Amino acid sequence: MSASSPAGGFPLLPPGFRFGTSTAAYQVEGAVAEDGRGPCIWDTFSAQPGRIVDGTTGAVAADHYHRVGEDVALMKELGASGYRFSMSWSRIQPTGRGRPNPAGLAFYDRLIDTLLGNDIAPMVTLYHADLPQALEDEGGWINRGTVDCFAEYAAIVGERFGDRVEHWVPVNEPNVHTFLGYGNGQQAPGRTLMFDALWAAHHLLLAHGRAAIELRRTAGSADREVSIGCANNHGPVWPATDADADVGASKIFDALWNGMFLEPMLLGRYPADLMPLLEGLAEPGDMATIRQPLDFYGVNYYNPMRIAAAHEDADLPFDFCDVLGYPATDRGWPVVPDALREWLIMFRARYRAALPPIMITESGAAYNMEPGPDGTVDDQPRIDYIDAHLRAVGEAIRRGVDIRGYYCWSLLDTFEWSEGLSQRYGLVHVDRDTQERTPKKSFQWYADMIAAQPRQEQPRG
Repeated sequence: MSASSPAGGFPLLPPGFRFGTSTAAYQVEGAVAEDGRGPCIWDTFSAQPGRIVDGTTGAVAADHYHRVGEDVALMKELGASGYRFSMSWSRIQPTGRGRPNPAGLAFYDRLIDTLLGNDIAPMVTLYHADLPQALEDEGGWINRGTVDCFAEYAAIVGERFGDRVEHWVPVNEPNVHTFLGYGNGQQAPGRTLMFDALWAAHHLLLAHGRAAIELRRTAGSADREVSIGCANNHGPVWPATDADADVGASKIFDALWNGMFLEPMLLGRYPADLMPLLEGLAEPGDMATIRQPLDFYGVNYYNPMRIAAAHEDADLPFDFCDVLGYPATDRGWPVVPDALREWLIMFRARYRAALPPIMITESGAAYNMEPGPDGTVDDQPRIDYIDAHLRAVGEAIRRGVDIRGYYCWSLLDTFEWSEGLSQRYGLVHVDRDTQERTPKKSFQWYADMIAAQPRQEQPRG
C-alpha cells in the first residue's frame, strides 16, 4: 500500500520531536461489563434513546480490551514513539471509591508492559469523560466530594504504574466535559445546568491539581522523575463581525472556553472578566492546589470557533456561527490549520515564562472512507489534514514556540461520544461487525513521515 504525500515532501520537525497517537478508554476498550468493571456515565447516557445519533454504545467500541497485542503491534509498525490512552476509573474502582479491582489493574499492567516492550512510551490520562455512575448518582462533578475520590484514584494508579509510566495527564478537556456534559446536555451525564455547570469546571480543575499532587507523591521517586501535564481543548475564537456586540461576545466565550481552564493552571486565577459568574466557587487554597507545576501543557486542537452576540432573550450571551470559506471534515468541522499556528503563537506571547513546553495531545479529523474493492482505505483528506497541521506546528516552532510532540487522534476508529460509531477518526479502519483492523493510506503516510524525521533521543516532557 502506498500513500500520497502532499507537494513538498514530508513536514520535518526538530530532532527528538515525539510522534504518537491517542485514544480514550470508553471510546476503544469495550468490555464494559467484564472483569468487574462498574458502569460509567457513558454506559447510562448511551443507553438512553435518542442520545447517540446512530443508536450505538461503547459496549464493544473497538474491542481494544481483547486486542491489546494486535493494536500495539500496529503502533510498532507505525513507528510512533508515544501512545496516549486513558484508564477507565470504573474499571479500576467500580464505584469510584474503595479497594481497586485486581482485574482492572491487571489489564493496564498488560497494556503498559506491552507498550514498553515495543519501545512505545505510555502517556496515561486518568480521566477522559467516563465518571463512575455511582459518583454521578451522588452529584458527579457538581459534588466537591468527587474531587476527594479522584485524588484517591490517582494515588492508586500512581502507586501501581508509576514505576513504568513517566507522562501523566490527570483530566482530559475539562471545558468540553463541563459545557457539553453538565451545561447543555449534549454529552454524558446529560445535565442542562447552563452557567451552574461552572461548579463542575471548578471541581474538575481542583481534581487536576489534587491528582498532580498524588501522582508526584506516588509515581515519582529519587531515581525516577514524573512528568505531569494537561490536555485542554483550545482554539481561536473569532468574532462573527467587527461590531462591538460580536467582539464582546467572542471575548466572553474565549474567557469561558480557553481562559477559564488555562489561567488557573498557569497563573492560579480565573479570568477577571468572568469573576461575576464565579463568586463562591473557590474555597481558600483551591487556586494554589490547581496551579501545580506542569512539565508540559497539552493542547487538543480541532478547529476555530466563530461567535456572535445573541438576542437579548437568549439563554446564553453568544451564538455559534459557521466558519465559512474553508474545507470541512465529514463531521462538518472547518479545516483551518493556520488557526492552530495562530493560537500557539498567541499562547506563547501571552503567557511566556508561565508556559511549559507544549504537547499537541490530540489533533485529527473525521473522514468516513470505507475499504475499496482492493481492500485499501483511501483517506487522502486525512493525510492532507495531518500534513497541514504538522506544518503549522513546525511554523510555530520556528516562531519560537517550544512544542515537543504531536499525538494524532486517533489510532483506531472509535466510539465518538454523541456521534457514536458514525464518524471515523482512525489511522486504522475498524470493521464494526468483525472488528478487523485495516491500516488506511494515512497510516502508511504517517509511518513514512515518522521514518523520514531526523533522529535524536526523545526529550523528557
